[in-house]
Amino acid sequence: MTFHRMTAAVLAGTMLALPAAAETRVTYKSAKTASSYYQMGVQIAEAMQEASDGEISVTVEESQGSVQNVMEVRARGSDYVFTTPPVLVSLAQGGKAMFEGKGDPAFDEIRALFPIPSLTMHFVMSEESGATTLADLEGKTILLGKGSFGATEGEKYLDLFGLADKVEIADVELSNAVPAIQNGQIDGFVTAGSWPAPNVVEAAASTGVTVLSMSDEQIAETGRTKLVIPAGTYAGQDEDIVTTSLPVAAYTTTKMDDETAYQLTKTYWESKAKLAESSAWWNGVDDALMENITGQIHPGAVRYYEEAGMALTDAQK
Repeated sequence: MTFHRMTAAVLAGTMLALPAAAETRVTYKSAKTASSYYQMGVQIAEAMQEASDGEISVTVEESQGSVQNVMEVRARGSDYVFTTPPVLVSLAQGGKAMFEGKGDPAFDEIRALFPIPSLTMHFVMSEESGATTLADLEGKTILLGKGSFGATEGEKYLDLFGLADKVEIADVELSNAVPAIQNGQIDGFVTAGSWPAPNVVEAAASTGVTVLSMSDEQIAETGRTKLVIPAGTYAGQDEDIVTTSLPVAAYTTTKMDDETAYQLTKTYWESKAKLAESSAWWNGVDDALMENITGQIHPGAVRYYEEAGMALTDAQK
């Protein structure tokens, strides 16, 4: 074989080995595998793949929670998409609360893409525990999990309502909540997945549980938004559940190019109706949730919102 033919053969082989230039690869990090937010990530990944005809490839990564997702911004590249409540982004950028002393210039580069279903607090108690109100948690063994927003929020509620020293906190991972409640290892667990939450669906279907409601006074004390989970959402649930919620959004950073941010945002909104056909939690997402994004939106996403005629605040642009 001549040198020229060898060169051509090598070049042809190299070109065949290269991935398609049009494919955009994204890493989507949300929550633990047992959570509704992980399932949402998988659904978003599948929708992106289908709607873009394979040009957008999304890999879903398990995370330990929203705080970790924000912290990882410091070491991640242009392909990083993550979910977190907007309030945590504000705290990170201000170096406050759990981010005190951990400030980083990378936090200032965080930009929103789109809202996703809100975090919804679930206090899930076994029927055997007899608990029907938060006050009934006294003397019970409760699983809060570790590192997640739900764990932090659950701890806050126990303190707010004078229960911090009156319950026993189980040293069990949230992923083991259902078997733990089935075998009587715990009386209940706290989770902040959007409704209907998979681990609550499983617990309600496999063993009798009661998801506790809060009074309007208790909700006001938490400073969170009131949310009603309709009767019949979970097995054995005959009445509406009145609880609290916290907005959540998908974010990236200014490292992501405008076109990728545009395509991700456009595909998300155009796929949402189809996603809702199989999972009820997507019905909770509409234009009104945009007002919950308190920080800046990525310029590529802004382009989509302006094309779609969705109003943005000056602070978001």
